[in-house]
Amino acid sequence: MKPNRIFFAVVATTVLAFAPGRAEEAGSAPAPKRPRIIGISHAAFYVSDMAKARAFYEDFLGFASPFSIPRKNPAEHLVWIKINDRQTVELFPGSEVAPDSDRLYHIALEVDDAEAMRVYLKSRGVAVPDKTPVGKIGNANYFIKDPNGNIVEIVQYLPEGWTVREKGKFLPDTRISVRMSHVGVMIGEFDASMKFYGDILGCKEIWRGSAGGKKLSWVNLKLPDSDDYLEFMLYDKYPSLDRLHTLHHICLEVPDVAKAGAILAGRPLPEGCKPPTEMKVGVNGKRQINYYDPDGTRVEIMEPGTFDGKPRPPSDAPPPVAEPKPAAVTTPASAKA
Repeated sequence: MKPNRIFFAVVATTVLAFAPGRAEEAGSAPAPKRPRIIGISHAAFYVSDMAKARAFYEDFLGFASPFSIPRKNPAEHLVWIKINDRQTVELFPGSEVAPDSDRLYHIALEVDDAEAMRVYLKSRGVAVPDKTPVGKIGNANYFIKDPNGNIVEIVQYLPEGWTVREKGKFLPDTRISVRMSHVGVMIGEFDASMKFYGDILGCKEIWRGSAGGKKLSWVNLKLPDSDDYLEFMLYDKYPSLDRLHTLHHICLEVPDVAKAGAILAGRPLPEGCKPPTEMKVGVNGKRQINYYDPDGTRVEIMEPGTFDGKPRPPSDAPPPVAEPKPAAVTTPASAKA
């Protein structure tokens, strides 16, 4: 991750018409192959009060924040919350966006070769930067966009980078979870998104569900070389900002939700956080509790399997027809500079 405004200039918009690569012509070079997508690297959120946000992710959830970089305002920092040796949550100062902006900045996918992925994506009609830069913490990375305007960072952990150098460090026993199993992102352009994440990135659908049975609500797509997955959060009417903060979320996997809930009940909930939900069984059959950081961003605590060991069948409900994203809900300014 290279957190400065100069670097954000490489953020690219994705070509909406995701045309498949042209068939190889006789005598032409083979089409580039997709490198491995190893897993979810991180999710990045804007926070209105860094101290309160850190109290939630560090003191309450029990993670460490071993690294930070000063931003434009010397009093503010970009903070890394370390979940495990390969996954983090990045907290950006909310002063970089309008107060009523969506809090999700971007999601990030770890690949084994960022430059090869750049070449591959370009061959598939995705707008990419002209080269693969190396960020301030020593990892190769750049941004693209999905058909919905969601920013997706492609990152490769380099041997000399901070992520690899600090392997095995800053992993306290207080962590409520040791894995981020998925990230939930708002999806309105359903067909184009299935092509982008499925046909181009190689993700495989593993489940889809409906809250009421009439319209599809969620689609889970597993990354091609990992058990990590993305959760499409579908909608028809564009959600309010409060609802957006709930739909855009991360999921922390735990072996026993009741035990995790009891541990967290013994820790003081930081100021500004709304109360967690009761433990419940979701439509997917998995036990879960939802917590909320001081800005309302949802952190789902969930078990990996269904509570009774029985798989839940996928829904056959049709996807909703999404209304256009309001003009007021746009890409954060810092990602455009």
